[in-house]
Amino acid sequence: MTDPQALELAARLAREAAAAIMAARRAGVTVARKQDRTLVTEADHRAEALIVAGLRAATPEIPVIAEEEIAAGRAERPGVRFWLVDPLDGTRDFAAGRDEFAVCIGLVEDGRPVLGAVALPATGEIFLGQVGRGAWKQDAAGRRPIAARRPQPEGLIVFASRHHADDPRLARYLADLPVARVLHAGSALKFCRVAEGAADLYPRFGRTMEWDTAAPQAVVEAAGGSVRTADGAPLRYGKPGFANPDFICRGAP
Repeated sequence: MTDPQALELAARLAREAAAAIMAARRAGVTVARKQDRTLVTEADHRAEALIVAGLRAATPEIPVIAEEEIAAGRAERPGVRFWLVDPLDGTRDFAAGRDEFAVCIGLVEDGRPVLGAVALPATGEIFLGQVGRGAWKQDAAGRRPIAARRPQPEGLIVFASRHHADDPRLARYLADLPVARVLHAGSALKFCRVAEGAADLYPRFGRTMEWDTAAPQAVVEAAGGSVRTADGAPLRYGKPGFANPDFICRGAP
C-alpha cells in the first residue's frame, strides 16, 4: 500500500469512527475509569475496534498501537513503520457534553509521523496530511488544501489546553511573546486550527501520549508548521512507555 492509499484508508476509518462516536453520544454516554484513573466510554471502545480492525485488515504487515488496547495490556511491538491510534481524543470533554474531541490515526516511520487523519466528529471536519505532499481539510463543502500561516502583525493567536489553563509554565512561556489572544480547548482540535492557519501556536506543558499527537503532528507538518519539544528537538515516536515530553506546535516560520 502506498502512502497516499494509507492516508485515504486513515481518512475513511476516521470518518467511520466519527459516525460511530456520534451515534454513541446520541444513545447516551456511560463513563468508566481505567486503571490509571483516566476516563473511558463505550464510544472509545467502539471507535477503536472499528479502526483497529480496518487497519489490520488492510495493512496486516504494519503494527497497530492503540490507546485502549494498551490500557488493556494488549500491546503490539512498534516496527520501523507503525500505526498510532487514539479513537477518541478528548474523552473528558466528550463525557462533559462539549464538542472538543477527535479521532486520530497516524502512521509513523523511523520515529517520525509521515501521515495522519484527524476527524472532529462534532463539527464534521476531517484534517489530512502527508508530510512532503500536503495537507487538506474535508467537510460539507468538500476537500481543499490547507496551510499553516506565518505570524501576523497584530499578534499571535494561541491555543492552549483547556485542562491545563492555569499551568504557570504556559504563562512564563507566553510572557515575552506578542500574543493577541489565547483560546482554550481540548483534544487535537488545537493542532488542526494551527494547520489550517486559524491559529499560530499551541504550547503543551504536561503529559500527553504518542497516540494523542502522531496524527495531528503529521497534519501540522504537512501544512508547513512544526511540532518540536520544548528544547527544540524533534518530537520522536516509539519511545518506551509512549509518553511525550513538553512540546511546541507552531505555524509557518
